[in-house]
Amino acid sequence: MPLQSVGISNFTCPVRIPEKGGGIQHTVAVIDLLARTPQDRLASCVTLMTGLLAEFLPDVNAGIFPALLSKVRQQLQAREAKLEMRFPYFIAKHAPVTGTVSLMEYQCVFTASSETSGEPQLTVVVPVTTLCPCSKEISEAGAHNQRAEVTLTVRPLGLIWLEDLIAMVEGCGSSEVYALLKRPDEKYVTEKAYAQPMFVEDVARKVAQRAMTHPEIAWFSVGVESFESIHKHSAYAFVDSRDLEPHSVAS
Repeated sequence: MPLQSVGISNFTCPVRIPEKGGGIQHTVAVIDLLARTPQDRLASCVTLMTGLLAEFLPDVNAGIFPALLSKVRQQLQAREAKLEMRFPYFIAKHAPVTGTVSLMEYQCVFTASSETSGEPQLTVVVPVTTLCPCSKEISEAGAHNQRAEVTLTVRPLGLIWLEDLIAMVEGCGSSEVYALLKRPDEKYVTEKAYAQPMFVEDVARKVAQRAMTHPEIAWFSVGVESFESIHKHSAYAFVDSRDLEPHSVAS
């Protein structure tokens, strides 16, 4: 019986990711590597794939995807090779008032296929704060706010740093999220969010508007999930650039 795809899943390994500032970040990735391959080559796929990953380790980053996928496809005589790499990425952030430094974790994903020359799509998952405009409008004092997650996926035309994608998203919520805040910082982010109420739809549109004007982004999607503080359910909004008119986002 022929199989459509074979490969390895949840392969965990240390990796080195280039940072925008010129450094190298050491983190741990979980990799899925799949191939659409003829039936008579299936027996050797796992050994070959783990061997190729070991050959490229620990520098399994977006820059080496084309060469890695090309080797997988050629050595397995496969029609296509696909790779997905998921990893946490850490950025040192300064609290807005006291300047206290803490490490923020962002979940990131590189996804690539040999059918598209191996150049990866990039995904960042970025937490932000959203404050409900309705709650602010109808309340005599206060408004409910909550943490939300923005998932931005892009197909780049050139080099885009993870730091730049994360910063693009962080500026689109009611406030940024920090790993560590002192009292003056808490006051600042609370009042900042109160001054900038946003629905998840507003956040999705704002991220989309910024992505549409980025010269190195060919395609993008934005998903925003708000973990509601006074509801059992989440609120959600999604935008795919293929559904948008050029240079416009419906309001």
